[in-house]
Amino acid sequence: MRTLILALLCIALLFPTNAAPADQVAVRYAEGVTHGYLALRTHSGTKIADGELTQVEKDGSVTLHLTFKFKDGSLYDDTVVFTQRDKFRLVSDHVIQKGPAFKTPLESSIDGATGEVRVQYTANGKPNEIKQKLTLPPDLANGLLPVIIKDVPTNRPTMLSLLAFTPKPRLVKLSIAPQSEESFLTGGSPHKAMRYLMKVKIGGIAGMIAPLIGKQPPDSQFWVVGGDAPSFVGSEGPLTSDGPVWRMELVSPSFQQPQTQ
Repeated sequence: MRTLILALLCIALLFPTNAAPADQVAVRYAEGVTHGYLALRTHSGTKIADGELTQVEKDGSVTLHLTFKFKDGSLYDDTVVFTQRDKFRLVSDHVIQKGPAFKTPLESSIDGATGEVRVQYTANGKPNEIKQKLTLPPDLANGLLPVIIKDVPTNRPTMLSLLAFTPKPRLVKLSIAPQSEESFLTGGSPHKAMRYLMKVKIGGIAGMIAPLIGKQPPDSQFWVVGGDAPSFVGSEGPLTSDGPVWRMELVSPSFQQPQTQ
């Protein structure tokens, strides 16, 4: 294994990899006011967290707030601001992940205009902080995937950028490709959803070595209902860079029966 890794390093130095072209997603369906509820489940179907999503449009920008409260007391909180003038563009992203559900508790922030990135995390019981100013691509998709997945073309793959926190910020590519229509039920009624497969492309020398040392992130899947009013209905994949595969899905409210006097 060590010999193979050294050989790949030599090949990468002789033939450097080029950055894959990216696609800034065009706005086909403008975002507006949204308020919904979600569940987060393990790959086997056990519910581990209750989620809530709100979205408000004001003064030309949209603010999306997604939270998951875990049964073990953990918290995932993501606040995303973006614009949708012809194409989706990230303005800012602020994420808090804390509690035993996460390998690395951290708080991260991205300023899409200035490129300023900040990460506060705990390692070996000690607090750490990283501050960097990066050149961020216009197709950066942090926090936006459940929103823009319905705008992704259904006839070809799409390449986007993502700033992964490991906890050090690292820019990676996301390859999103339509797969096939799949059936699901709501209250006994059948419906169809398009399934998208998303692969993380690390790139460079690290990308060549990652699969060999078990560091290649697992694939993710998204399901989107089509038609005149397309909608995200679920996903399956890691919620964080170093996290396990979890399933995110929409849920309906369950009303309690009033007590009779």
